[in-house]
Amino acid sequence: MPKIPDHPLRYPLVNELHARPFPSLEVPCMAAYVAIKEPVDAHNRDRNADRAHLLALLDRHGSAHPQPDATHFSGEIGRATLKWESHTEFVTYSAFTPGLSERPFDAVEAKVFPTEWLAAAPGKRLASLLIRVEPMPETEEEILARIDDWFVSESLAVSRVVDGAAIIAGDFRIDAAGHMRFAVFVAPGVGTRRVGRIVQRLCEIETYRAMSMLGLSRGRELSSRLNALDPRLSALVTSLDAMDRGPEAVLHDLLSISAELESLAVRYSFRFGATGAYEAIVSQRIAVLRETRLDGRQTFGEFMMRRYDPAMRTVKSTETRLATMSERTARAAELLRTRVDVDRSAQNQRLLESMDRRADLQLRLQHTVEGLSVVAISYYAVSLASYLLYPLGKLVHLPKEMLTALLVLPVILGVWLMIRRIRQAMH
Repeated sequence: MPKIPDHPLRYPLVNELHARPFPSLEVPCMAAYVAIKEPVDAHNRDRNADRAHLLALLDRHGSAHPQPDATHFSGEIGRATLKWESHTEFVTYSAFTPGLSERPFDAVEAKVFPTEWLAAAPGKRLASLLIRVEPMPETEEEILARIDDWFVSESLAVSRVVDGAAIIAGDFRIDAAGHMRFAVFVAPGVGTRRVGRIVQRLCEIETYRAMSMLGLSRGRELSSRLNALDPRLSALVTSLDAMDRGPEAVLHDLLSISAELESLAVRYSFRFGATGAYEAIVSQRIAVLRETRLDGRQTFGEFMMRRYDPAMRTVKSTETRLATMSERTARAAELLRTRVDVDRSAQNQRLLESMDRRADLQLRLQHTVEGLSVVAISYYAVSLASYLLYPLGKLVHLPKEMLTALLVLPVILGVWLMIRRIRQAMH
């Protein structure tokens, strides 16, 4: 029996569910992570340049190359396991090295990504992390002592995660070498896949936090522009009922404000939309960690609530303000259109009144002209009739003057009746 054909996207869509698998990490180990992003128009960047940069790192170690159109890759580079991922706006490199250095968070551990190789990256460094993964000490006091020694207590976030499988800690500060540091203390018996998921979540939280915070700088930039436009729009709306400005001048100002608001909406819509998506990912990644408090310290969720959430609310309020001003501009256009319609109706009314007056004057003039026309036509008609009847007047010895006088009234009456009949026929 012939088989039913598959949809051409069936297998690619199923494979997408299994793309970008979590790393499998043995404890202890060290993770170095870097995210690289083009500063401008990153979603339209040259992805061939990203691939060339990856191949340059792989060729340093004689490693195998990914598929031509791959968006993720895992392979060995020396002692480390490399994981590369290409996202909409950025690319990430993760290197997992077994064992730990004697000095915690030694900058040498980040040398798995050579300095000159990073300098040649097609973009700028957005995030750089060092994550130290080690077995959980026997006592909680020993864990707290290490954390207090490694991190700044003011911004320290620490919690038990994934039902007590590990304790994570970090202060979200960049050290002198340019890296943000996190520690993961893994409980005995925790599987390598679970360890990999915890480390991956930390990388994603920091990366998407940084990506969403890009919206804050754009929001501040937009807010300053809206602060300049808002008084102009308010003054324009106030002047709609003023009679000292014509609709043309008001329309010119309104078009100027509306065009700039539309330009701002186009310029910032992608970043604000991406910020909302990245914020949702950060919240979801923190939620799946299932944090519980350790020794009364603030958790990652609490740290984000105090420091990160206000920034996101600022972005949302700026986006809402832009939409509100656009709506106000649209309402101002409606009001201006109403004013123009009212002015046009008044102008049409005045025009109709003027036409009525002109029609009345024309009627009066027509009556005057008709009277003059009767006189003029009658004058020529009397002259013609007198010439015609003059021979008959001589026969009856009637003088020419008397004959003309007798013709005046009948001729005038006849002309008047003729003109009246013509006018009635025309009406």
